[in-house]
Amino acid sequence: MKHLIFTISLLALVSCKDHKNQESNTEMNTVEEPTEIREEHHNDEASDVYGNAWTKEIVMYNDEKWEANAETNEGVQKMQNSIKTQTTSTLDEYHKLAEQLNDDKNYVIKNCTMKGASHDNLHVWLLPLMAKIEALAESKTIEDAAKIKKAIEENINAYSDYFQ
Repeated sequence: MKHLIFTISLLALVSCKDHKNQESNTEMNTVEEPTEIREEHHNDEASDVYGNAWTKEIVMYNDEKWEANAETNEGVQKMQNSIKTQTTSTLDEYHKLAEQLNDDKNYVIKNCTMKGASHDNLHVWLLPLMAKIEALAESKTIEDAAKIKKAIEENINAYSDYFQ
């Protein structure tokens, strides 16, 4: 599981339309991280699946919102729609929401054409969201799933505070 989160995070960082370096990135993704670092990284993610500490790391562009490509904005709208429209009264429904959000998130990653600082800040927003979606998919209780869903919704809705 830890390997999956680590691999997904690395893929998200390097996958946004960077086809030229795909072979070297694949090799980099197979590099093993020392166990203590992986566990520390995983514990940091787990402690923030209910919050939005990422907001302390993201920066604005001269107090202006970052320009995002249309497909990224569309993917975020898909996530907002999924959160609003899917019923979540059972644990199975929360897990189905996680699957849908994961598909929506993959659309964002696949269609990202952003570069430079706007791209870097998108990842500040996206990586914690990915951890939250993964935590929702693995949630064991309705209470925990509801808290994670709330944190996901706050994360998704905060996108418009930083990107246009």
